[in-house]
Amino acid sequence: MPRTADHDERRDLMARAFQRLLATEGLPRVSFTRVAAEAGVSVGLIQHYFANKDALLRFSYEDCLRRSAERVETRIQDGEAAKQPIAEMLLAGLAELLPLDPERTLEYRVERSLWISALNDAELAEVAQRASAGLAGRIAAAIENGKECGEVRPEVDSARAAAMILSTARGFADTLSMDTTLAHSSDAIKHVLHPVITIVFTGRCDHYDQ
Repeated sequence: MPRTADHDERRDLMARAFQRLLATEGLPRVSFTRVAAEAGVSVGLIQHYFANKDALLRFSYEDCLRRSAERVETRIQDGEAAKQPIAEMLLAGLAELLPLDPERTLEYRVERSLWISALNDAELAEVAQRASAGLAGRIAAAIENGKECGEVRPEVDSARAAAMILSTARGFADTLSMDTTLAHSSDAIKHVLHPVITIVFTGRCDHYDQ
């Protein structure tokens, strides 16, 4: 019997093939046959792991969200180790959601395509809503932590501020996807995301001064 790790690797292989096709050709053109050819496996093997295209689609969506979330978490851990202010860690984490390199551009295209599909798919919508709530929750938690260390004023509504920051990041991602000149600008994040974060994070972190 194949090990669990082997099963996971096969699912990931198929999901990444699906994602590449979706990002470059669009959902209507993606089929088990195309995914099998892209992944270098048989259609039968895909059908063994995924009952239908919708099942593969949902798994691929969740895989995409998981990878971007892991990168954000790594950024935060690196920032904590470097004793960075929370505002800087938040900015670095949000940058991982922007289509600024091939990997993040692929993830953006997959997430955007499946987000649109979620408008008419209850199960996909649940995945999208859970991911969105998770992101907003992480940002709100960062804002609450900012209150404790002096970066954020106590009266700031964390949920509303998080919604503002996340909405700006998502809109910025859409803009970057269509404006390649802006996407390659080293000042893009500084001029768009940074000002929004400084609306919320107005103080200086005193945590590491103690």
